[in-house]
Amino acid sequence: MNIEDYKNAFLLYLDDKTNANSVLNEPKNLYEPIQYILNLGGKRLRPVLTLLSCDIFSGNYKVALDAALAIEMFHNFTLMHDDIMDEASIRRGKTTVHIKWDINTGILSGDALMILAYQLFENYEGHVFKSIISLFNKTAIEVCEGQQYDVDFETKSNVSLSEYEKMIGYKTAVLVAAALKMGAIIAKADEKETDLIYNFGYNLGMAFQLQDDYLDSFGSEEFGKRIGGDIIENKKTFLVIKTLELASKEDKKIIKDLFSTNDKSLEKIDRVTNFFKKYKVDKSIQIEIEKHTVKAFADVEKLNVSQENKDKLIEFGNNLMKRKL
Repeated sequence: MNIEDYKNAFLLYLDDKTNANSVLNEPKNLYEPIQYILNLGGKRLRPVLTLLSCDIFSGNYKVALDAALAIEMFHNFTLMHDDIMDEASIRRGKTTVHIKWDINTGILSGDALMILAYQLFENYEGHVFKSIISLFNKTAIEVCEGQQYDVDFETKSNVSLSEYEKMIGYKTAVLVAAALKMGAIIAKADEKETDLIYNFGYNLGMAFQLQDDYLDSFGSEEFGKRIGGDIIENKKTFLVIKTLELASKEDKKIIKDLFSTNDKSLEKIDRVTNFFKKYKVDKSIQIEIEKHTVKAFADVEKLNVSQENKDKLIEFGNNLMKRKL
């Protein structure tokens, strides 16, 4: 199967579990927001990885559909609550849940979405159940820790690159890694293989998030992001932190002053972006992206699977970094 096949199989399963005849029915004000966010679209990166990983390790990918849906439900639960915390009004081009309904609905529906994810794991038994629920719990708390680090950085004057990488590792990379490892566990792969596929996912997730930082300032609108959005929101990304590390005393003061205001002008975006270019951090982040991508693919080569299956993972990684998914 190719990536589109896994995605289509997942979407059919998602539709079956969330349509009008599903258990997600009454009370409407609890379940309609869940159906709404689950059907907003997106790349479906994480569930596709769960199915792909199960298949690669000679499992039946259909057995992994419940775990794939649980991962997608958890991911969307985090988005619902993140949108409330960030006071975001738009998600994937549509109104966010707490704006379309209200904050209380967003909180409660998000909580229910998390519990529905747990319920799906009940369809697995024995060692597989114990392993995936343990992995899920570890990942879920790390995602919460990553979110707290992100919140803390908003008011922290100095954030180091190591602190930033830890934050994005927890907020983004661990869930990508867990999605892959879960598929491998369901396929009953041995521990060495599940660890390798986890490391592949972690480094791929790191490269993905760093590239997201890069595209925010140097990409184009076709990627679905407003250019300079992170700058407008005064986010301390890799680009900002690295620039502050390299900047002269005078430039550092200007940058910090720019990031201490609520200025949302194009002029602010241009000035900050020019500092990125001046200190060549657009090149620095590309080196970092390449580093994580190389590490990810090195772990693929160590897997005890066919070259054809290794090529599937490498193709997936390459397409993801080119934003073709």
